[in-house]
Amino acid sequence: MRAFRTVLVLLAVLSVSVGGVAAASSLPSWRVLPTGTTAQFRGLSAVSARVAWVSGTQGTVLRTVDGGRGWAPVGPPDTGKLEFRDIEAFDADHAVVLSIGPGADSRVYRTDDGGKHWRQTFSNPDPAAFYDCLAFFDPWRGLAMSDPVNGKFRVQATFDGGRSWRQIPDDAFPPAEPGEAGFAASGQCVTTSGPFDAWLATGGGAHARVLHSGDGGRHWTAAETPLPSSASAGVFAVAFRTPWQGVAIGGDYANPTAPGPAVALSQDRGRSWRTPPEHPAGYRSGLAWRGRHGAGRRTRGQRPQPGRRAALDVVRQRQFRHCGLRSGRRLLGQRSEGTSGEAGSVRANPIRAAGPPERRCVTGRARRVHSPHAG
Repeated sequence: MRAFRTVLVLLAVLSVSVGGVAAASSLPSWRVLPTGTTAQFRGLSAVSARVAWVSGTQGTVLRTVDGGRGWAPVGPPDTGKLEFRDIEAFDADHAVVLSIGPGADSRVYRTDDGGKHWRQTFSNPDPAAFYDCLAFFDPWRGLAMSDPVNGKFRVQATFDGGRSWRQIPDDAFPPAEPGEAGFAASGQCVTTSGPFDAWLATGGGAHARVLHSGDGGRHWTAAETPLPSSASAGVFAVAFRTPWQGVAIGGDYANPTAPGPAVALSQDRGRSWRTPPEHPAGYRSGLAWRGRHGAGRRTRGQRPQPGRRAALDVVRQRQFRHCGLRSGRRLLGQRSEGTSGEAGSVRANPIRAAGPPERRCVTGRARRVHSPHAG
């Protein structure tokens, strides 16, 4: 979405449960570490406990291979005017990065050698399109999302790891509402879970919606969420722990302390969304699940296991725009303007930005809780 420029989030610390039951949990604390750059970061890909990539303004891409202690600039050359709002990495060597903007400013680059060399694999040919974010099902298949063109969302698909892209036909999508678009806030307006399920987060129209595809992006349906929607409000990020269980967050970045709900939960693959009885208000833009044991480990098509619920923690952080799981309980968070952070076993990559002194991430963690229906 073209109007989005800064991220503002209300301060608070609380927890809500995806299953509707509040539960206490230990929250990570953060230690700030320098990254050696003043760029504002929005893209984050946490690959493992040691490897992570971030991307942002001034054509900046950074990579760490030592758990966040050191960050090396590895961005594509001659891209200083581009804003890399999203990055998806597969390991220490292979990554795909997306720049945003109208027309040819929306581009995709891929590296296969840790950022030593990059190849531009996509340049947006349509001045009416504006690409916001991308996500991958696996190292080969991925999707890149644009704001609507002629009343339909536009999505590019890749089947070779981002080396080439093809447009999904417009008739695969339901009509967009007037003013509806995605938010290029944290690279999380599109997400995947499993080999076929994908979701797009929207705002700006009459309703804040989430679009879902269950066949790898070939067909899409839309569902309304209870989050507010306006030119500056909607769903900013969506994440699914399994193809069944997901979280959508957002709010109004122009009015970050608005009382409207910031979180919506789904337990039916995004067909319906609800706000839990206890929920954070205000504005948020990034989220990630943490913990190895989710709300019932299940394969595609299975229902959640009885007696397991996933709790959602709203983590107070320092200007964090984005969260990403690395491995186990390691979580990478992102701020702005050239610093990195560590939270116990959790590391972060923050930056300083204009606005309130703190932002926040939302993280989900599954835990065993009592259920009268448990076997």
